[in-house]
Amino acid sequence: MLESKIETAVCEYAKTKGFLVYKFTSPARAAVPDRLFIHPSGHIAFCEFKATGKHPTPQQEREHMRLRGHNITVYVVDDIEVGKMMIDQVCNACLGC
Repeated sequence: MLESKIETAVCEYAKTKGFLVYKFTSPARAAVPDRLFIHPSGHIAFCEFKATGKHPTPQQEREHMRLRGHNITVYVVDDIEVGKMMIDQVCNACLGC
């Protein structure tokens, strides 16, 4: 499945759970994750979306590790159902949606 279809479906699902969803770009830093999800509790998670079966580039992996090293949650999602589970996991970590 195309990355854009997965991203759109997961973002719409997140909005139904009360998340703020931002497309994330950083002009000064390449390879940042695609989306920033902000739960009403203030918990944040980044998500790198990929087409089904695709993986992050080495540069993206390095950036994910940099963020994780600062206790930021970063997910890589290549499937709509996995993306919905990601959103549910963030909700559960924040006392539910």
